[in-house]
Amino acid sequence: MTVTQISAQELFRAAYENRYTWDKSFPGYTADITYKYDGQVITGQVRIDANLKAEVLGVEDEAAKKAIHGQAWEIAIHRVRRAFEDTHSANTFSYGNTDASGAVEILMGGKAEGDKYKVRNNEVCHVHRLIHGTFVTIDTFSSLDTGAGYLSHTYDSVYHDPKTGEQKGGRSEFTDEYEKVGEYFILNRREIRTEVDGNVSIQEFIFSKIELLG
Repeated sequence: MTVTQISAQELFRAAYENRYTWDKSFPGYTADITYKYDGQVITGQVRIDANLKAEVLGVEDEAAKKAIHGQAWEIAIHRVRRAFEDTHSANTFSYGNTDASGAVEILMGGKAEGDKYKVRNNEVCHVHRLIHGTFVTIDTFSSLDTGAGYLSHTYDSVYHDPKTGEQKGGRSEFTDEYEKVGEYFILNRREIRTEVDGNVSIQEFIFSKIELLG
Protein backbone atom coordinates (compact mmCIF):
# COMPACT_ATOMS: atom_id res chain seq x y z
CA MET A 1 0.00 0.00 0.00
CA THR A 2 1.43 3.36 -0.93
CA VAL A 3 0.68 6.43 1.13
CA THR A 4 0.37 9.51 -1.03
CA GLN A 5 2.21 12.39 0.62
CA ILE A 6 0.29 15.61 0.10
CA SER A 7 2.45 18.55 -0.87
CA ALA A 8 3.34 21.33 1.56
CA GLN A 9 1.33 23.70 -0.63
CA GLU A 10 -1.78 21.49 -0.43
CA LEU A 11 -1.49 21.14 3.36
CA PHE A 12 -1.10 24.88 3.80
CA ARG A 13 -3.84 25.68 1.29
CA ALA A 14 -6.36 23.46 3.14
CA ALA A 15 -5.65 25.27 6.42
CA TYR A 16 -5.74 28.67 4.69
CA GLU A 17 -9.14 27.88 3.23
CA ASN A 18 -10.38 26.59 6.61
CA ARG A 19 -10.20 30.09 8.15
CA TYR A 20 -13.57 31.60 9.01
CA THR A 21 -14.44 34.53 6.74
CA TRP A 22 -17.52 36.60 5.98
CA ASP A 23 -19.22 35.89 2.64
CA LYS A 24 -19.99 38.38 -0.14
CA SER A 25 -23.49 38.98 1.30
CA PHE A 26 -22.07 40.36 4.57
CA PRO A 27 -24.02 43.58 5.18
CA GLY A 28 -21.73 45.19 7.76
CA TYR A 29 -22.74 46.04 11.31
CA THR A 30 -22.81 48.63 14.06
CA ALA A 31 -21.84 48.06 17.69
CA ASP A 32 -21.33 49.97 20.91
CA ILE A 33 -17.68 49.90 21.98
CA THR A 34 -16.29 50.07 25.51
CA TYR A 35 -12.51 50.48 25.57
CA LYS A 36 -10.74 49.96 28.89
CA TYR A 37 -7.07 50.65 29.51
CA ASP A 38 -4.91 52.01 32.35
CA GLY A 39 -7.97 52.49 34.56
CA GLN A 40 -9.77 54.53 31.90
CA VAL A 41 -13.08 53.63 30.27
CA ILE A 42 -13.97 55.11 26.86
CA THR A 43 -17.29 54.46 25.13
CA GLY A 44 -18.51 55.10 21.60
CA GLN A 45 -19.78 53.33 18.50
CA VAL A 46 -18.15 51.34 15.73
CA ARG A 47 -19.54 50.93 12.22
CA ILE A 48 -18.14 48.45 9.72
CA ASP A 49 -19.85 48.70 6.35
CA ALA A 50 -20.43 46.04 3.67
CA ASN A 51 -17.10 46.98 2.06
CA LEU A 52 -15.46 46.38 5.48
CA LYS A 53 -14.56 50.03 5.96
CA ALA A 54 -14.40 50.81 9.68
CA GLU A 55 -15.57 54.02 11.38
CA VAL A 56 -15.41 55.05 15.03
CA LEU A 57 -18.12 57.45 16.23
CA GLY A 58 -18.61 59.38 19.44
CA VAL A 59 -15.01 59.12 20.72
CA GLU A 60 -13.27 62.46 21.33
CA ASP A 61 -9.95 61.19 22.68
CA GLU A 62 -7.69 60.87 19.61
CA ALA A 63 -5.43 58.13 21.05
CA ALA A 64 -8.43 56.04 22.10
CA LYS A 65 -10.13 56.62 18.75
CA LYS A 66 -6.99 55.48 16.94
CA ALA A 67 -6.72 52.35 19.13
CA ILE A 68 -10.38 51.43 18.57
CA HIS A 69 -10.15 52.10 14.83
CA GLY A 70 -7.02 49.93 14.63
CA GLN A 71 -8.89 47.01 16.19
CA ALA A 72 -12.02 47.51 14.06
CA TRP A 73 -9.90 47.64 10.90
CA GLU A 74 -8.02 44.51 11.93
CA ILE A 75 -11.25 42.63 12.73
CA ALA A 76 -12.57 43.43 9.25
CA ILE A 77 -9.37 42.73 7.32
CA HIS A 78 -9.09 39.22 8.79
CA ARG A 79 -12.64 38.31 7.75
CA VAL A 80 -12.10 39.10 4.05
CA ARG A 81 -11.95 35.97 1.89
CA ARG A 82 -9.11 36.19 -0.59
CA ALA A 83 -8.48 33.41 -3.07
CA PHE A 84 -5.39 31.38 -2.25
CA GLU A 85 -3.95 32.15 -5.71
CA ASP A 86 -4.37 35.91 -5.16
CA THR A 87 -2.40 35.77 -1.91
CA HIS A 88 0.17 33.06 -2.57
CA SER A 89 0.66 32.57 -6.33
CA ALA A 90 4.19 34.05 -6.19
CA ASN A 91 5.25 31.79 -3.28
CA THR A 92 6.66 28.28 -3.07
CA PHE A 93 6.11 25.87 -0.17
CA SER A 94 8.28 23.16 1.38
CA TYR A 95 8.14 21.06 4.54
CA GLY A 96 10.25 21.92 7.58
CA ASN A 97 10.20 20.11 10.93
CA THR A 98 7.27 18.62 12.83
CA ASP A 99 7.22 19.65 16.50
CA ALA A 100 6.16 17.61 19.56
CA SER A 101 2.57 18.83 19.28
CA GLY A 102 2.30 17.50 15.72
CA ALA A 103 2.47 20.94 14.13
CA VAL A 104 4.06 20.73 10.67
CA GLU A 105 6.37 23.58 9.63
CA ILE A 106 5.83 25.09 6.18
CA LEU A 107 8.78 27.07 4.78
CA MET A 108 8.08 29.74 2.20
CA GLY A 109 10.13 30.55 -0.87
CA GLY A 110 9.62 32.94 -3.77
CA LYS A 111 8.14 36.32 -2.93
CA ALA A 112 7.65 35.40 0.75
CA GLU A 113 11.16 33.90 1.16
CA GLY A 114 12.00 33.60 4.87
CA ASP A 115 8.39 33.44 6.09
CA LYS A 116 7.34 30.32 8.04
CA TYR A 117 4.06 28.79 9.15
CA LYS A 118 2.97 25.75 11.14
CA VAL A 119 -0.18 23.75 10.44
CA ARG A 120 -1.90 21.48 12.98
CA ASN A 121 -5.38 19.92 12.73
CA ASN A 122 -6.04 21.80 9.47
CA GLU A 123 -5.39 25.16 11.18
CA VAL A 124 -2.48 27.59 10.87
CA CYS A 125 -1.18 27.64 14.47
CA HIS A 126 2.09 29.56 13.92
CA VAL A 127 2.90 32.51 11.67
CA HIS A 128 6.35 34.06 11.22
CA ARG A 129 6.11 36.80 8.61
CA LEU A 130 8.01 39.89 7.51
CA ILE A 131 5.48 42.73 7.64
CA HIS A 132 6.57 46.34 6.95
CA GLY A 133 10.21 45.52 7.67
CA THR A 134 9.58 43.69 10.98
CA PHE A 135 9.25 39.98 11.70
CA VAL A 136 5.91 39.25 13.37
CA THR A 137 5.56 35.87 15.11
CA ILE A 138 2.08 34.71 16.15
CA ASP A 139 1.33 31.47 17.99
CA THR A 140 -2.27 30.32 18.38
CA PHE A 141 -3.06 28.27 21.50
CA SER A 142 -6.78 27.65 21.09
CA SER A 143 -9.44 28.25 18.47
CA LEU A 144 -13.20 28.26 17.94
CA ASP A 145 -14.69 25.90 15.37
CA THR A 146 -17.66 27.77 13.86
CA GLY A 147 -18.69 24.86 11.63
CA ALA A 148 -17.75 27.12 8.70
CA GLY A 149 -14.06 27.56 9.46
CA TYR A 150 -12.00 28.33 12.55
CA LEU A 151 -11.38 31.55 14.50
CA SER A 152 -8.41 32.10 16.80
CA HIS A 153 -9.43 32.30 20.47
CA THR A 154 -6.13 32.69 22.38
CA TYR A 155 -2.82 33.63 20.76
CA ASP A 156 0.24 35.81 21.24
CA SER A 157 2.42 38.03 19.08
CA VAL A 158 6.05 39.14 19.26
CA TYR A 159 8.00 41.48 16.96
CA HIS A 160 11.68 41.09 16.04
CA ASP A 161 14.18 43.13 14.04
CA PRO A 162 14.96 41.06 10.89
CA LYS A 163 18.60 42.17 10.80
CA THR A 164 19.61 41.73 14.46
CA GLY A 165 16.93 39.30 15.64
CA GLU A 166 16.37 41.61 18.62
CA GLN A 167 12.85 41.71 20.12
CA LYS A 168 11.00 44.98 19.54
CA GLY A 169 8.50 45.95 22.22
CA GLY A 170 6.76 43.46 24.47
CA ARG A 171 5.00 40.16 23.97
CA SER A 172 1.24 40.55 23.66
CA GLU A 173 -1.31 37.89 24.63
CA PHE A 174 -4.75 38.06 23.01
CA THR A 175 -8.09 36.55 24.00
CA ASP A 176 -10.86 36.90 21.39
CA GLU A 177 -14.51 36.05 22.04
CA TYR A 178 -17.28 35.90 19.44
CA GLU A 179 -21.04 35.84 19.19
CA LYS A 180 -23.22 34.80 16.30
CA VAL A 181 -25.30 37.68 14.94
CA GLY A 182 -27.67 36.52 12.21
CA GLU A 183 -25.57 34.22 10.05
CA TYR A 184 -22.23 35.72 11.08
CA PHE A 185 -19.69 35.30 13.86
CA ILE A 186 -18.60 38.73 15.10
CA LEU A 187 -15.97 39.62 17.71
CA ASN A 188 -17.59 40.90 20.91
CA ARG A 189 -14.54 41.06 23.17
CA ARG A 190 -10.77 41.28 22.76
CA GLU A 191 -8.34 41.49 25.64
CA ILE A 192 -4.70 42.33 24.96
CA ARG A 193 -2.14 41.82 27.72
CA THR A 194 1.27 43.27 26.85
CA GLU A 195 4.35 42.75 28.98
CA VAL A 196 7.17 45.28 28.67
CA ASP A 197 10.09 45.18 31.11
CA GLY A 198 8.13 43.12 33.63
CA ASN A 199 5.09 45.43 33.58
CA VAL A 200 1.80 44.16 32.18
CA SER A 201 -0.63 46.57 30.54
CA ILE A 202 -4.14 45.37 29.75
CA GLN A 203 -6.42 46.72 27.03
CA GLU A 204 -9.98 45.48 26.68
CA PHE A 205 -12.30 46.12 23.74
CA ILE A 206 -15.94 45.15 24.39
CA PHE A 207 -18.41 45.25 21.50
CA SER A 208 -22.08 45.15 22.52
CA LYS A 209 -25.49 45.72 20.89
CA ILE A 210 -24.08 44.31 17.64
CA GLU A 211 -26.61 44.86 14.84
CA LEU A 212 -26.24 43.94 11.17
CA LEU A 213 -26.81 46.74 8.65
CA GLY A 214 -29.37 46.57 5.89
